Amino acid sequence: MSLQIKNLTKQYGQQKAVDGISFAVGEGEIVGFLGPNGAGKSTTMKIATCFLPPTTGHVRVAGHDVVEAPLQVKKITGYLPEHNPLYLDMFVHEYLHFVGKLYGMRGNTLRHAVGAMIERCGLTREQNKKIETLSKGYRQRVGLAQALIHNPRVLILDEPTSGLDPNQLVEIRKLIKDVSRDKTVLFSTHIMQEVEALCDRVIVINKGVIVADDRLENLLRRSGGQRVVIAEFAGGVTAEQLRTLPGVTDVRSLEGGRFALTSADADVRPEIFRFAADHSLSLIGLQQEENSLETIFHALTAAGATPNAEK
Repeated sequence: MSLQIKNLTKQYGQQKAVDGISFAVGEGEIVGFLGPNGAGKSTTMKIATCFLPPTTGHVRVAGHDVVEAPLQVKKITGYLPEHNPLYLDMFVHEYLHFVGKLYGMRGNTLRHAVGAMIERCGLTREQNKKIETLSKGYRQRVGLAQALIHNPRVLILDEPTSGLDPNQLVEIRKLIKDVSRDKTVLFSTHIMQEVEALCDRVIVINKGVIVADDRLENLLRRSGGQRVVIAEFAGGVTAEQLRTLPGVTDVRSLEGGRFALTSADADVRPEIFRFAADHSLSLIGLQQEENSLETIFHALTAAGATPNAEK
C-alpha cells in the first residue's frame, strides 16, 4: 500500500481532532477524503506529510514511517496545503527552481523538471511573471507544480479547488486527473461533483472518526433506507415546523423557500400536502430527490448522526 494509516489519534489537550482512524490507499487510487469543517481531514493530511506528529498510531508512506523516517516520506510525497503557501515576490520559474533544489535536483535534471511542470500545469505564458500578479487559478497551478516537481509517488491535496470560479474548477480538475494517472492521490474537497468526477473511492470522516469508506459506486447505491424530498413553498413556513411532520427525520433549509426533508424509508409527500392545506400554504414544488453523494454526505455527517467507524 502507498499510504497506510493505523489507529491514528491526534489530541490537543482534551480534544481529539482524530480519534483512532485506520485506512489504506493503494497505488494508483484516487481517493476523496470528505468531511465537514473541523472533522479531522487537514490534521490527518498534515500528519501524513510530516507537518504534525501523531499522538498515537502509525502512518506509513510507501513503507516509511512518518515519525521514524520523515525525510524519506517527504522525498516521495507531494503536498498542496489548503492555504497555498507561495512566495509571492518570486517569479514562477524561479520559485519552481527553488522548490526543485530543496528536493536535491541540480543542473539538467532540475531544468528539465521545471520545464516539464511549467508545460504540464499550463504555466508557459505565466512562467516569467511574479506569483503575486497571478489569478487564484494560476496560483493553484503553481501550487500543484511545486507538489509534482520531484515526481512523487503519493500526492496529497487539501481542498485544491477552493475559491476557484467554474472555468478554473474544470481546468484544475482536468489537471489533477491527468497528473494522477501514475500516482496515489488523496484529496479533500467540499465539492461533491468534483469527487464524482475524479474519485475511485470515498472516505468520509466526521468528528475525528471514519463513518464511511467505500468505492464511489457502492456508496451511491447505499441509501441506508433514506429518502429525500425537496419541497418548495411560496413562504410562511420554517424548517422547525416541517420537522414535526410524521416520518420526517431531518430538514435542511435551501435557497428560494425550498426545504430538503429526509425520511426513514417513508414517503412523506402526502404529509407535506396535508400540512400545506391545513396551514393555507402555497406548495409550488415537490420532488423526490435521487440518492446522491451530497445527500449521503449530509446523512453521515449531520449533527445527530452517530459515528460508525468502518475500518
